Amino acid sequence: MAYEVTATRRRPQKFDDLVGQEFVANTLKNTIKSGRIAHAYLFSGPRGCGKTSSARIMAKALNCEKGPTTEPCGVCAACREIAKSSCFDVREIDGASNTSVNDVREIKDEVIFPPQSCRYKIYIIDEVHMLSTSAFNALLKTIEEPPEYVIFIFATTELQKVPATIKSRCQQFNFHLVPIERLKNLLKEAADEIGIKADDEALYWVAKESTGSVRDAYTLFDQVAAFSDGEMTYEKIRDKLGLVGIEQLNTLFELASSGDVEKTLEELDLTLQNGITIEQLITNAAQYVRSLLLIKAGVRKEALLGQSAERYSAKVLENWDKVRIERSLSLFLSLYRDIRYSLSPRYELDLAFSRLCSLKDAASSGEIKMAIEAARKALMAGGVAEGNIAPTQSAVNVQSNASIPQFSALSPKAVIVQESTPVQSAPKVQAEKVMPRVTAASPVEIKDVEELKRKTIEELQYSEALAAGALSEVRFERKGEKITAFAPSAYQSMQIDTFKAVILGALKKVSGDEKLEFDCAVEKKEEKEIVVLPKAVEIIRDEFRGTIVGGKV
Repeated sequence: MAYEVTATRRRPQKFDDLVGQEFVANTLKNTIKSGRIAHAYLFSGPRGCGKTSSARIMAKALNCEKGPTTEPCGVCAACREIAKSSCFDVREIDGASNTSVNDVREIKDEVIFPPQSCRYKIYIIDEVHMLSTSAFNALLKTIEEPPEYVIFIFATTELQKVPATIKSRCQQFNFHLVPIERLKNLLKEAADEIGIKADDEALYWVAKESTGSVRDAYTLFDQVAAFSDGEMTYEKIRDKLGLVGIEQLNTLFELASSGDVEKTLEELDLTLQNGITIEQLITNAAQYVRSLLLIKAGVRKEALLGQSAERYSAKVLENWDKVRIERSLSLFLSLYRDIRYSLSPRYELDLAFSRLCSLKDAASSGEIKMAIEAARKALMAGGVAEGNIAPTQSAVNVQSNASIPQFSALSPKAVIVQESTPVQSAPKVQAEKVMPRVTAASPVEIKDVEELKRKTIEELQYSEALAAGALSEVRFERKGEKITAFAPSAYQSMQIDTFKAVILGALKKVSGDEKLEFDCAVEKKEEKEIVVLPKAVEIIRDEFRGTIVGGKV
């Protein structure tokens, strides 16, 4: 007999053979048992999940000599002809190549004739979403009220492209991707049928690469079996298809996570010299980092990780936290998009791994924010922060350079005092000198208007920085209880008006005078005297494009 591919040889012939589609199988069986057979069905779902196979099984169950039955015999003339797609009363139509109204008109002309040898005349239209709008409209009346012996079964991978008028006339069944473990069991059965030894890791890789499609799994299985010489192992798959093993990735990422740029780039070059393509390395690296992220989140399911969690490097998981792993995954996803337009994909890859080496010392935005907040609190407290944070140099007498506080962007705390260096406590008076802010509890009588302006800016510089900045550009003038801010431009005057209530509150707070009033105006500019030039001077000026700079005219 001629060779038959695994996907064709193992095509489901009964409802019980549909793997991962138990809901669809049980529902169709119940409709047959109860005799509630619809005139139109719509099967939708990803490729290779059993839509066309289910349509054929349904056709056999309805036209079997023992039927309608949920268990077609598979040996009668109708069952054998339907299985070979040679039954005259069961037509399989490719929707992609029969898209016009004329093709639909042929179906409308045929349905008026009863079946020749079977119980039902069944039309299976695959990829029905490829039909034109006119063809869909021509089908509406036929599928809504067909003869009692006609059944339509539509199959599509893009349900959103099927018009709602078609959907409303059909019973809809959604097919799902098959889990990796079940695909692995199917591949194990296929390997046993043809006498091939296959280890679990190899079968697991084939099942994972098929992304839930049974047909894709069988097709890839045939390809791997062709070069495996009767024994399918992951090592053969890795060497023949140019994959990056988990051990190589562990070594590469351990060097990168430790920050050793030189050894990382050397190991990267060695990996590429083994015949690994840059695209494949990026893909495998992204899958590896994704698995690290899942492990950090507490996931241990092998179907999600691609390997057992114990096979991933503990050193990488220790060196990188969740934020750094997320950054590395984002880096590889961007890299895969960029290399297709790059001057040199190899340069892009080297740059990516060089950046990975610096992730260990990089600070996240959260850490920077915490460090800045800790530093701000330390400064606002007069140089004395909470806990073990040291006073600032301006607040204490520093004995040595070791006691000078340094703020680190990588640490959520500002400064940790070294145990070997004694730090003198900051006197209360000196701490007040560091931040000479006037509070409402202790107002000071301020007679000088410029001093009042300075105190007001100090009061606002932390809570309302924009208002403080606007005040620094104006001139204060006080007449009695009214203070007027003269701005150099209308825009600055409008800006101060926006913060008028805030500024007035700050003025009252620093002066202790609740009767103060505040207003803003634009500074009047002195108008320059217009000098009328003699006609002769104007002609000379315009001819030489000059400017009058001085002297009497």
